[in-house]
Amino acid sequence: MSAEKPNESGARVATRIDPAKAGLSNEQLYFIRQAELEQWKKNTHKLRGRNIATGLAIGAIVMGIYGYTFYSVSQERILDEIDDEAKRSRILAPKNGAN
Repeated sequence: MSAEKPNESGARVATRIDPAKAGLSNEQLYFIRQAELEQWKKNTHKLRGRNIATGLAIGAIVMGIYGYTFYSVSQERILDEIDDEAKRSRILAPKNGAN
């Protein structure tokens, strides 16, 4: 709707141009670069916060997997001890024809 109605003053507002083809002066190109730089600075702060949060989340997941792996490996020692006890009981058990 707003694209169909021209603005009341008749001035062109916020139209996109190609600086290489528009034939702008050096002062105008400098102003455009400065405006773009300010926009980048404003958006960089938001992106940096998101990147830090994402990095911390990925780091927490990696550390969780790492910790769980160590925990599960330490549980396997118990199974090794049970196997050793079973071997000892077989060796010490009385021998009969079924063994």
